[in-house]
Amino acid sequence: MESNTALAPARAWATEPARDCAPRDAADLIVDALAALGVEYVFGVPGGAVEPLYNALARSARRGGPQAIVARNEQGAAYMADGYARETGRLGVCIATSGPGATNLITGVACAYDNNVPILVITGQPPIKNFGKGALQESSCTGINTVAMFRPCTRYNSLVSHAEQLPTKLFNALMQAQRAPSGPSHLSIPVDILREPLRPGMEAPDFAGLLRRAPALVDLPAVRQLARLLFSARQPVWLIGDGCGDAANELMQLVQRSDGSFITTPDGKGFINPRHPRYRGVFGFGGHASAAELLQAEPDLVIALGTGFGEFNSGGWSSTLLNSRLVHVDDSDENLMRSPMARLHVRGHIKSVCEQLLALLAPSHNGQEAQLLPFLHPQVARLAYEAMVDSPEALRSDSAPVKPQRLVACLSERCPPQTRFVADAGNSAAWAVHYLAPRDQRSARLPGSAFLPAGQERRTGSSSWLRVTMDFAPMGWAIGSAVGIAMANRRCPVVCLTGDGSYLMNGQEITVAAELGLPVLYVVLNDGALGMVKHGQRLAGAEPIGFQLPKVDFAAMAASMGIPGHVIRTPQELDALDFDALLSRAGPTLLDVRIDGEEVPPMNLRMRTLGTAR
Repeated sequence: MESNTALAPARAWATEPARDCAPRDAADLIVDALAALGVEYVFGVPGGAVEPLYNALARSARRGGPQAIVARNEQGAAYMADGYARETGRLGVCIATSGPGATNLITGVACAYDNNVPILVITGQPPIKNFGKGALQESSCTGINTVAMFRPCTRYNSLVSHAEQLPTKLFNALMQAQRAPSGPSHLSIPVDILREPLRPGMEAPDFAGLLRRAPALVDLPAVRQLARLLFSARQPVWLIGDGCGDAANELMQLVQRSDGSFITTPDGKGFINPRHPRYRGVFGFGGHASAAELLQAEPDLVIALGTGFGEFNSGGWSSTLLNSRLVHVDDSDENLMRSPMARLHVRGHIKSVCEQLLALLAPSHNGQEAQLLPFLHPQVARLAYEAMVDSPEALRSDSAPVKPQRLVACLSERCPPQTRFVADAGNSAAWAVHYLAPRDQRSARLPGSAFLPAGQERRTGSSSWLRVTMDFAPMGWAIGSAVGIAMANRRCPVVCLTGDGSYLMNGQEITVAAELGLPVLYVVLNDGALGMVKHGQRLAGAEPIGFQLPKVDFAAMAASMGIPGHVIRTPQELDALDFDALLSRAGPTLLDVRIDGEEVPPMNLRMRTLGTAR
């Protein structure tokens, strides 16, 4: 585990052995289960109804087990757990007290549910004997019923009414969170249950065995049928979705072996090299005309993997994608049910399906093993990608205020290749999805960089150089998620692209990054407006109302929190920054970038699906 000076005072308590001689209680059982699953951090805000859990976490931290990370708002805690889970591939965990603590969590939990992110949500309750008496912040069926509120946005949801239920319900919650489709599980636990001493009959199940779960079974007959289709296909198109992280290498081999091309969903872009010679762009929200044109040419076979075909990922349910030429591959029946028109459904763990296909397709069509395509020279690759975007001239514009395209191009070129980018809902996501294309991830470490050479960083099957949230898409998600990503992987810097509207909602979570010394660069796209609302109204010919935001100096706000902040008004000021130094410091930095608010983000898809495009 990485060292963490901010948590050193908690570890100093280990010099007081009497503290660890207290009888073990039900809260210890929960923390032991998290330790068995390899969970390092638990995100939340303490409160009286979850005090026993924080006691157990304090004891755990002294033993080197899971540690408590205190968010500033419970919503931020859920976003941090989301980011941690996406980066590690392990379970994210968030905790809140009863009543408003629990309701503050709901938006973050709903986001994780809609994006299939596995998290365990634990909320407190007053003592069960006080239910129905008007107890402070009661959240049971006789109060503000938070268990009922969580039901539509969780895979498992239960109130633990007796201590003897805890081992079984905890095991079920952990299993359900991690099975396909993954997502949040919620346990609401009264404080007196958490304090119950462990006794016979409350033995913990084999929580570590959850780590040994086998990948989803593969439908081999369907895989063989897909292999036959590939043998006869002429230049098939592969669509890579958010569920393909651990299969990225196998997919690139399949693209070459099948003599195909590939495109990605907006949230699948971070798993691939956007300067690959066979890449044709993003299809969907913030996407590229080249990807749409590839599908409009009616290829005889389109293989979509790891996507549920939501609005942003399907081009607004475009008929150029959702038709009888489609083969849908996924390990979730819930996702497969969204493509009834497909000619073939292949159920199974995506990496396993790809491995089976590679075995079936070897040797290649001409009897010779396919040769790996040579990567383009970096300059050639950069120019090829620029030719794909809508406004290549804006990438090099020296006008002030800063063009958003110019900002994203600068981040692409200047940030270390291992950087994790996370883009907030709205214009930030649109600009990132369309224009962001980091330097070759195989590049060597920059001189003086504190980070590992690309390819040697701690990477998991679910980690990605670009994270955007589809479907639920709450503003401010990226601000907390960046903290979770940075906690999960200290050896890769994180860049959070967020708007001024999003930052005004959840910007306080930057203080968590400061407290923990996390190398997160917060880039605020400051145009004094809710940008997607403003441009949406203009594009629709609607009344211009409610999009204005006050002029805010976000760098001054950061400075008041002890965080370095810089106001960037011109491209020249942007170019003068030392990004490697900014991303190597032990703590966050904020860039308040005054962008050209008249630049329209690539959001036409959203306008079409709203029925307001003109």
